[in-house]
Amino acid sequence: MKIAFISDIHGNAIALEAVLQDIENQGIDKIYVLGDICYRGPEPKRSLDLVRSLHTEVIKGNADEWVVRGVQEGEVPEKVLELMNLERQWIVSQLEPSDINYLASLPEQLNFSIENVGISAFHATPTSLFDIVLPNADDQQIETSLMEANEAQIYVYAHIHKPYIRFLNGKIIMNIGSVGLPFDGLTKSSYGLIEIEDGHIKTSIRRVSYNLESVVALYHEVKYPNADMMSKVIMTAKI
Repeated sequence: MKIAFISDIHGNAIALEAVLQDIENQGIDKIYVLGDICYRGPEPKRSLDLVRSLHTEVIKGNADEWVVRGVQEGEVPEKVLELMNLERQWIVSQLEPSDINYLASLPEQLNFSIENVGISAFHATPTSLFDIVLPNADDQQIETSLMEANEAQIYVYAHIHKPYIRFLNGKIIMNIGSVGLPFDGLTKSSYGLIEIEDGHIKTSIRRVSYNLESVVALYHEVKYPNADMMSKVIMTAKI
């Protein structure tokens, strides 16, 4: 069984198409989506439509919550709050009311088993859409933030846009990075791949190239608020 986990598309439908093509090439049996579908990209509607066309389980990310109800004080630095809500208003203007309702209705975690291997998947942590657990977090933080809420063999999350795989107390912790806005300096989409066969588990991070220049051109073509900054993130994979 080959399972792909994708997340943090952020309205970058060009990157999402490249990732979905790679997933097809890998012969994946199942795809799960861990949130942050539309916000901060030039093609929010097309990104959401592509995700919905997968007819698979999707969970909510913090950016999906922002699309639904706006960015609130204390969730981002005060100096960018107004701008981020301006971006959110533009995103909402590109979507249908049914799209907003879909995002609002998404669950916040997935817990399931494949061949008796338990998998717990969530956007940021099992109890928060916003908490940040970085790759260099100590073992105690990993255990407390990611592993205590549910019993599993594999813990999969996203949110930080920096993929990694870590092993702790016989368990696997995997951050799958970002399809549309990687922050680790590598300008390629990222997603997680888990292979389970006869009780054996193999995990990997896939990196996929896509047309960066086309995405940057789209930001300006659609007159996206904050297009210059977002274009820089696309071209450098850094914030």
